[in-house]
Amino acid sequence: MWLWIHKLGSPPHFYRIAGLLTPWFGWSAGVLIAAGVVSGLFFAPPDYQQGDGFRILYVHAPSAWMSLFTYVVMAIAAAIGLIWRMKVAHAVAASCAPIGAAFTAAALFTGSVWGKKMWGTWWVWDARLTSELILLFLYLGYMALRSAYDDHQKADRASAILALVGVVNVPIIHYSVVWWNTLHQPASVTKLAAPSIDPSMLLPLILMFFGFNILFGALLLTRVRGEVLMRERNADWIRERVSQP
Repeated sequence: MWLWIHKLGSPPHFYRIAGLLTPWFGWSAGVLIAAGVVSGLFFAPPDYQQGDGFRILYVHAPSAWMSLFTYVVMAIAAAIGLIWRMKVAHAVAASCAPIGAAFTAAALFTGSVWGKKMWGTWWVWDARLTSELILLFLYLGYMALRSAYDDHQKADRASAILALVGVVNVPIIHYSVVWWNTLHQPASVTKLAAPSIDPSMLLPLILMFFGFNILFGALLLTRVRGEVLMRERNADWIRERVSQP
């Protein structure tokens, strides 16, 4: 196992494996998301209170989940890069930031559209909404900090520390609806009791969750390959690969 992890930390080995996996992740994500969209829009019944307006849930909830998941992956990769000085780990962390920022922006936008219809306003300084907005600023701050350094090693160290400090916001977002009295509804799927959502509505949501997770994998592998190429552009294995017919 350790040998496999060591090989995965090698830029040329990771680049090759990522190239093989990316199409599988991409096609799988496309099929799952398409199935989730079709079943959510055309087969799930309207909500008894929100009507058809609830269907934005199928984009909002997976986007919100992925905004947190991506940050956790970024922080773990940053920690691995700091402790074991793995260049691929830093490349993974750097690649997570724009993907996570996109998911966070999607969650905030769809949440605002949903809130306008259900609450009558585009935005409230709700605990979960505010902490999710802070998450977007953390992603943007991470990317800005990286771009402030010309030296990759200094950029890796500084941004890794920011990623690790900011990870404290993840449990705050998740438990905000429990710790504070908010307008945002509590968890209806990820809880110990049975999900408080009808199975006909739950199935499309599960498909979208899995689809978004696998889409993240495809996007991450693609971005990491580009990051590795940029970092290793003067390495011999890059020249050998370019010279191959």
